[in-house]
Amino acid sequence: MNKKFANLQLHQVDSALTKLRDACLPSPPSSGWAKAIRESLGMSASALARKLGVTPSSIAKFEKAEADEKITLASLRKLASALDCELQYSLVPRKSLEEIMQGRALAVARERLRPIAHSMSLENQSIDKPASDKQLELLAKEILDGPRRNLW
Repeated sequence: MNKKFANLQLHQVDSALTKLRDACLPSPPSSGWAKAIRESLGMSASALARKLGVTPSSIAKFEKAEADEKITLASLRKLASALDCELQYSLVPRKSLEEIMQGRALAVARERLRPIAHSMSLENQSIDKPASDKQLELLAKEILDGPRRNLW
């Protein structure tokens, strides 16, 4: 992928994800959203089952699967639609994508430098910490400037 395009894509996705990361989203109810919304609407499991063309016991299974985090997205999407809701699905990184990449580049650089540092220490040729840190920083930058697949 073209490096400029890859950087543009990274910034666009990161920008969208920052909004999600900064949002104060409520935790899901222990019974799951589908059951909580259905009950809040005063809708019985039988009524929801009729809307979906399934049995009431299927609704109980769907709701339990959601609460247990074992429901499929397709099933959750059907439940949401029948409840006149929109399913919004996202993966929200804990840090920015750039921070994740920088952290990974440093880890890869450390892995690459570890055998060299070990050999140098065995030969009593160790370098001081500032020089070692600079070497690590330069290698991490080189890794980041290269193909992103080299990070993984």
